[in-house]
Amino acid sequence: MATETKQGLILVIDDEWESPIVKHMCRKLEEEGWSTQCVDLGDAHKTGDNYESFALYAIEDSNPDGVLLDVRFGEHKDDQFKGLEILQKIVRLYPKLPVLMFTQYAQGPEREIAVKGTLQWNSPVDFIDKLAGADEVILRLRRLIGDAPASMSLGDQISLDINNKVVYVKSNDGHQNLIDDINGIKFEILRELATTWYKSPAELVPFSRLERYFEGEEARASLRVRIREIKDSLGKSMGVRFGANDLIMNIRDQGYRLSPPENS
Repeated sequence: MATETKQGLILVIDDEWESPIVKHMCRKLEEEGWSTQCVDLGDAHKTGDNYESFALYAIEDSNPDGVLLDVRFGEHKDDQFKGLEILQKIVRLYPKLPVLMFTQYAQGPEREIAVKGTLQWNSPVDFIDKLAGADEVILRLRRLIGDAPASMSLGDQISLDINNKVVYVKSNDGHQNLIDDINGIKFEILRELATTWYKSPAELVPFSRLERYFEGEEARASLRVRIREIKDSLGKSMGVRFGANDLIMNIRDQGYRLSPPENS
């Protein structure tokens, strides 16, 4: 879903920034509310070292919210993995800056070199194939940046409109049905679970974060009841019965984890 709210700046560091692939990616990012800036060497020689210098200057000057970085610059052998050298310097100088690195190596030794090169860094860095779809790139960027969209799809049928605080379930004919009994506290619980899942699918939401919506000594029990009501409401609209290990799972002594159905 495109948004009218500007979400910040994405810096693109790629020697093929004028290619159809990169231009399409920038358009999609702008449709999603980001501004984009491509590192342009102008009349300078198109070398890996120059891209490194220009990239670091652009980060210092523009203070982007995230970076899209290519792994390879030019055809010279010394620049084959120049992007990893640039990445290493970005991580050292700006350890909290999210970086999504493009690579044309879906598998094989080159990909292994790229992946192993990041294991020493505890920073928001991820790799994605350069031929991946724009939607996947945007999703990975959002997760790195920690930004959730105004609308989220949970599987094929369930969707949340965060701004209007409503939940929809798509019927077999494609119609979006409003689930009007998921509101108030129940919506906030589902929103908390969905936002956490969107940013990091394996992460759970601690009990303490969900129990803050309740008062008294029975907060845990009240939360459990609301979770069951959410699952029942969604299941009724979808024509299914969600069990204990479906959709919203109770992780013993820790919290709840959202697990959207893959094929609803």
